[in-house]
Amino acid sequence: MQVKDSNRNRRDFGVLALICLVLQLALAPNVGIGSGRANFALVFAGITSLLVGGRPAVLCGFVSGLVFDLSSTGPIGLMACLLTIGSFAVGIEARNRLADDFRRSMATFAPFAGIVSVLYHLTMLLVGDASSLVDVIIRRALPTVILTVLGFAPFAYVISHATGSTLSLGGKPSKSARSHGSRYDLDSV
Repeated sequence: MQVKDSNRNRRDFGVLALICLVLQLALAPNVGIGSGRANFALVFAGITSLLVGGRPAVLCGFVSGLVFDLSSTGPIGLMACLLTIGSFAVGIEARNRLADDFRRSMATFAPFAGIVSVLYHLTMLLVGDASSLVDVIIRRALPTVILTVLGFAPFAYVISHATGSTLSLGGKPSKSARSHGSRYDLDSV
């Protein structure tokens, strides 16, 4: 029997949001390659999209994009729009895809990060914040994608391999849990 504890899910997402916010404000501006910086708002939107999908992912994508917009010098609403649409597209299945396979999660997140980063920086070119297309693609978008995917990997690995801890949300049980059973496990009866 599975019990849905929505307060635990909200608490877990709150902790994850706080970690990503601190990383976005403290780490991302100080670590970069060229003009690219890690986008932890995109990481948070990707995790929620792959973890639960549906309306919660779209809402988390919008809020994290808005926080990103307010903490950067870009146009307000641009990242919020991109993450809202991207979270909808990635989380359309509304199921826990992080529990399925870590590599598939990475393979799903990488193009999501690439499309959002390229569109964001192309828009920055249109508003005059970048000098050329080469600057946008090579010096900004590509390093941003690399750093964002590297920032996503530890979160996805921990969440996809978690069992019974926070953010597991029905993930696969570990070998020890399967072999020893649980008092709530119907297979051990």
